[in-house]
Amino acid sequence: MKVKNANINNTEEKVSFFVQVLKGALMALSVCLIAILIFAFILRFVAISDSLIKPINQVIKTLSILIGTFYALKKSKDMGLISGLVIGLMFTIISFIAFSALDGSFEFGISLVNDCLFGSIIGGVCGIIAVNLRKK
Repeated sequence: MKVKNANINNTEEKVSFFVQVLKGALMALSVCLIAILIFAFILRFVAISDSLIKPINQVIKTLSILIGTFYALKKSKDMGLISGLVIGLMFTIISFIAFSALDGSFEFGISLVNDCLFGSIIGGVCGIIAVNLRKK
């Protein structure tokens, strides 16, 4: 009987982890979409150099992952690194699909790999910070 209860709890933990990560990635995507729309609106009225657009987009992605990770890990007290890595990676993949669908073309390349690495690393760092801030 104890074995069945342990399996049920383990399954519930996996589902909870997945839901937590999915919530964080979707929150990050929502923040990113809103920020990109605001940035596009600003670009209509202000002339910004083309060399500044990519760094600003990276800052938007970073802040989005930060907000999504903090949102997902607001009640968590452990597994910040793993949760953050997965949130960052999932956000990157979902945002790639969303923005590629809006653009009308799916282009796989080294920039997608770089974005996945960047998103995972930022998510991991944010996850560590989020969990450790909650412990205090």
